Amino acid sequence: MTRALPRTNFNSSKLVRVLADLALIDAAESGSAFAEKLGLWVGFTDAITLRAAHEAELVNPPSTPSELTFVECEPIVKEFTRVRNSLTQAITQGHSASGAKSRIALPAPKTGASFEDAIAYEPYRRYHLAHQRDIELNIRPLRTKMREVLAKASPVLKQLANLDAAFDGILSERESKVLSSLPSLLEKRFRQLLKTHQMAHIDDPDADTPDEWTKSGGWLSLFSGELQAVLLAELDIRLQPTLGLMEALNNEIKNSYE
Repeated sequence: MTRALPRTNFNSSKLVRVLADLALIDAAESGSAFAEKLGLWVGFTDAITLRAAHEAELVNPPSTPSELTFVECEPIVKEFTRVRNSLTQAITQGHSASGAKSRIALPAPKTGASFEDAIAYEPYRRYHLAHQRDIELNIRPLRTKMREVLAKASPVLKQLANLDAAFDGILSERESKVLSSLPSLLEKRFRQLLKTHQMAHIDDPDADTPDEWTKSGGWLSLFSGELQAVLLAELDIRLQPTLGLMEALNNEIKNSYE
């Protein structure tokens, strides 16, 4: 059986690659530091928690593995797909994970907006944070359900579920703190694109209007696409632990048929 880890290598994660592509982190230097913040920061107390979770299953392992079938696992697999797809659509199409129209649509300057209102970053910060909350509220219960299924599947998968729960408890707060810094990191990109745009129109500033910024090729249209790309990368990294558990479950079932 392939073992699933609560976190994968963040240096090679989609999120780090996206941020490096946007020049918000240095792939070789700052990128590594950022990845370390998303990595397994396990202190002495945390290590005790993990060791206790690990040894509990070694001392009192379940006597007989259950014969879990693909059919019995189908509901949780479908739930994973539904949550992933709905969260993706919430980011790319402006709908919440419940299927309803998102409470905060992708921001854009209103027609005739003043320059000061049009360059305000706060609406984009609120948009980003709203989707982060949406991701958190949907993925956390999904991961819990996945652990519950694993706990019923076999002694080894039950141990893996307990280890995942321990890691989740240890790392969730630290991970949230790091991810919550991303809206401010993206503000740098927002200001950079705005400055580049202004320099390109320095000889004819009167011809530059906010109405043109969101059109195809406009700097604000470009930023909006980048913002969504970062959110999709965040979603990917937040789904990795649950995906790892599901893959471990699939491998266990396949092995039982061999």
